[in-house]
Amino acid sequence: MNTMGRTIARSQESVLATNSVIRNTYILLSMTLLFSAATAGLSVALNLPHPGLLITLVGYFGLLFLTAKFRNSGLGVLFVFALTGFMGLTLGPIISAYLSIPGGSQIVMTAMGGTGAIFLGLSGYALTTRKDFSFLGGFLMVGILVAFLAGLAAFFFNMPGLALAVSTMFILLMSGLILYQTSQIVNGGETNYVMATVTLYVSIYNLFTSLLHLLGAFGSND
Repeated sequence: MNTMGRTIARSQESVLATNSVIRNTYILLSMTLLFSAATAGLSVALNLPHPGLLITLVGYFGLLFLTAKFRNSGLGVLFVFALTGFMGLTLGPIISAYLSIPGGSQIVMTAMGGTGAIFLGLSGYALTTRKDFSFLGGFLMVGILVAFLAGLAAFFFNMPGLALAVSTMFILLMSGLILYQTSQIVNGGETNYVMATVTLYVSIYNLFTSLLHLLGAFGSND
């Protein structure tokens, strides 16, 4: 009887811990998305230039490293805001470039709406069904690495066709990553809300920029 009681107590504690991670993740994600949108808007308003690929990569991976290192302390939350704020600043010049072309506002709004719809749909599905998508982990890791390297090749060798293919790959990979990360949170595979927030934010950021690229290319071909 005591054994059964302890099992039930542990089960209840596990459920409470999971619910806490879910709640904290989506609260922090909402706050970082708003902060990132604010820094992107500031960048657009001030017409700031893009920092360039090298500074973007150094800033992103550096702040990501610091976030992971301090993920179990208050500094982890601080670095999450630093990371998402920085990424918002790098996004501003990209949005400005699209807003400067005919129909650019519609492209940006469509990409934003599409990103929101995909994220809410996939995350909601994983939350409500509680299906285990952990089997996607290895595929996503390899796929993201391949897409990242292909993106660098498209940038340095000026290959528009490859760049479009990379954007399509990232849309699929980020959709899978949203399912994977949400599933990890729901099923107890991810217990740190700071890292869960970062993963979901990066998924949303890459999903938006990839949709923006594809919609911009499609629009320019009309």
